[in-house]
Amino acid sequence: IDHGAKIAGKTRTDFMLDAACEKAEELLLDRTLFVVDTERFERFQQLLDAPVNRDAFDRLMSRKAPWD
Repeated sequence: IDHGAKIAGKTRTDFMLDAACEKAEELLLDRTLFVVDTERFERFQQLLDAPVNRDAFDRLMSRKAPWD
């Protein structure tokens, strides 16, 4: 760990925090099953069925994804 921190030019604490954050992000991004109650699921379906706001869609698609 100390050698990795030194190579990265970070303190041991910063190196460990970065590693922990990267792992947490990886786990959250790989999540494929989301459990929600009936009310939230119905709201989700309403949002999926709603017409697309083209301007909002274009703005969203022009942003860089946080994992890139």
